[in-house]
Amino acid sequence: MKRSAWRYLWKAEDIRKKLLITLLLLAIYRLAGNIPVPGINHSVLSQLATTGGAAGSLFNLLDLLSGGTVSRFSILAMGVYPYITAQIIITLLIPIIPALERRMKENPKEAQTFQEKWTVILTIPMALLSAVGQINIFNSLVQGQSILNHFGFTGANLLPTATTLIAMVAGTMFGVWLGQLISEYGIRNQGLSLIIFAGIVAKIPNNLYQVLADKQYWWLIFFILILLAAIIFAIVFVQQGRRNVPVMFPGRRIGNRQSMPVRSNLPLMVNMAGMIPLIFAQSILTFPSIVASYFLQNPVSWVASFANGIYHTFNGSGAWYALMYFLMVVVFTFFYTDVLFQQQNYGENLKKQGAQIAGVTRGNPTQKYLTRVQRRITFPGALFLGIIAVFPYILQAFLPIGNATSAGLFLTTPAGLLIAVGVVRDTFNIIDTELKLHGYDDRLVR
Repeated sequence: MKRSAWRYLWKAEDIRKKLLITLLLLAIYRLAGNIPVPGINHSVLSQLATTGGAAGSLFNLLDLLSGGTVSRFSILAMGVYPYITAQIIITLLIPIIPALERRMKENPKEAQTFQEKWTVILTIPMALLSAVGQINIFNSLVQGQSILNHFGFTGANLLPTATTLIAMVAGTMFGVWLGQLISEYGIRNQGLSLIIFAGIVAKIPNNLYQVLADKQYWWLIFFILILLAAIIFAIVFVQQGRRNVPVMFPGRRIGNRQSMPVRSNLPLMVNMAGMIPLIFAQSILTFPSIVASYFLQNPVSWVASFANGIYHTFNGSGAWYALMYFLMVVVFTFFYTDVLFQQQNYGENLKKQGAQIAGVTRGNPTQKYLTRVQRRITFPGALFLGIIAVFPYILQAFLPIGNATSAGLFLTTPAGLLIAVGVVRDTFNIIDTELKLHGYDDRLVR
C-alpha cells in the first residue's frame, strides 16, 4: 500500500515552520489592509464602489491586484501593483537596451540580482505616481467630490496630501517586503503571488453572498459551481500543456570511458504569459474611457458628444468592448510570450552544453527554430486566454441579469481565477518538492 508524502506535511519540522511563517505574514498583511488612508471620505468611497461601467472595471481590477484593499482605500490600497508594473517595465526594457540584454546573457545570476534591485528602486516612483493617479482618477469618476477630505499641492492641503501619499507608498513597500519575507522564509518564490491570492479568496465569500441574496435567481449558484469546476479544469489543463522538443545531449568522458549520448526533451509551455495579458488589456481598454470622463461636461457640444461616445464604447460592457478585449488579450499574449522566450536564449544555452536538436544547426538557427515552435503552440494558449477573458460577457447575453451576474459568474474576475488556480498549482508543486527533498517521498508500507 502506498502512503502519500503529504501525510508527513505537519511532521516535517522545516516545512511546518515555513507554512506557519507564511500564514503569519499573510495574516499581518490582511490586518494592515484594514488601516485606512488618512483623511478618507468614506461616503464618496462607497459611492465609487457601486459605480458601473469603466469606473467599476478599473476599480475592480485595482481591488483585485491590491488584495481587496482598494474597496477600503487603506494604506495598502495599491497593494503590490506598482512592483508588478516595475517588474514588467524592467522585463520589457531588457531586450530593448542592448547593454542590459548583453549583461543578462553574460552573467545570468548577477543580472538577476541587478534586475531585482532596480525593480524595487523603480517601485518607489511608480508607487508615488500610481497613488496620485489613483486618487485623481477616482475623484474624476465621482464628479464634484473627492475621496479625500483634503487633497491638493498648494496651501493648507499640501501637508495632508504629502501625508497621504507617503502612507500609500509606505504601504506598498510594506506589502512588497512581506512578500519577499514569504519567499525567503516561507513558501519560496510565492510571496507576492500568495498576497494577491489571499485578496482574491477573501472576496469570494462576499460575491457568493451577492449571488444567494438574489432570491429570484438563487438556482444560478448550481450552474456557477459546475461552470467554475469546468473552467478550473480547463485552466489547469492548458497551464500544464507542454510541447516536448527532442534534444540530444553529448556523452561525457569518465576516466577512459565515454558515455553514450543522452536523449532528452526541452518542454515549451503553451501558456508562458500567465494572466499578465489580461491585466495589460484591461488596463489599456479602461484608459480611453477614463480620459473621456474628464470631458463629459465640456461646454463645447461636439467635444462632449465625442467624449460621451468614447466613454460608452470603452465602459466595460457591450459586444464591441468584448471583441476588443478578446483581440488585445490574444495580441498581448503573443507579445509578452515572445519577450520572455527571447530572454531564455535557449539557442546559446544548448550550444554551450553541446546539445543539439536533430536536423537543426546549433546556436542562432536553434533559437529561431524554437521561437517558431513556441509561437505555434502559443496560438491555442492565446485563444484560450481570450475566451476566458470574454466568457462572462458571453454568458451574460444568455443568463438573466441580477446580483448573480454583477457579482461575477466566476465569483471573481477571469484574471483572479487564473491567478488563484496558478498559485494553488504552483504552491502544491513547491510543497510536494520540499517533502521529497526532505525524504518524505511516497513509501511502500507492508
